[in-house]
Amino acid sequence: MEAPNDPERTRTLLPLFPLGTVLFPGLVLPLHVFEPRYRTLVQHLTELPANLPREFGVVAIRRGWEVGRQTESTDASITAGESLSLYEVGCAAEIRQITELPDGRFDLMTVGRRRFRLLGLARNDTPYLTGEVEWLPEPKGDPERESELAAGVLAAYQDYLRAVRADEDGEQLPDDPTVLSHLVAATASLTLEDRQSLLAEPDTVSRLKAERTLLRREATLLGQVRAVPVALADLAVPSSPN
Repeated sequence: MEAPNDPERTRTLLPLFPLGTVLFPGLVLPLHVFEPRYRTLVQHLTELPANLPREFGVVAIRRGWEVGRQTESTDASITAGESLSLYEVGCAAEIRQITELPDGRFDLMTVGRRRFRLLGLARNDTPYLTGEVEWLPEPKGDPERESELAAGVLAAYQDYLRAVRADEDGEQLPDDPTVLSHLVAATASLTLEDRQSLLAEPDTVSRLKAERTLLRREATLLGQVRAVPVALADLAVPSSPN
């Protein structure tokens, strides 16, 4: 189901894991899996051939909570039933480590791989949702602005960290503008809507430009209220139950 002459736009079916958080490429997401449908998902992934990635799609919940499985009345929309609405852009999570607990639950260590656009939900016999997705490319945007924006975001983010940390030691931050844009989006204290908007930006330059604006907003807010010092690790995407 490939789009003509554009291998980056390959469409495929991907098991979905709706969460109340946003995952970015390259970022770590630990998960504690206890719900039966997602135990089944993990079991299905462990049964894949060794040469295939064990991945599923993390997509943020826009509204409502996931209930039940798809029925014959569920069409190929991005709304599963009346109570759940999902954002259109998500990120595939690859399982790097699985710990099976005695009672059948799983602790997973996953890493974000690549963004996708959710085109619709597929009908199948699995208890978990499966989506038809289109993989999104990671263009950099205007090369003349990339370095300038990356430097500005890096400086603004370092100022932001100093404002929320108890110590004055700097963090080791990536030089690659795309990696930097994903790290800032995942670790700055932003709303889910802000994070989702950053994930959906079409290219690195657009994401950096939006982050510069958001960091300036956060700096203004921090200047008006007393910040609680936290470490960078504490700002990262938290472990999420299902």
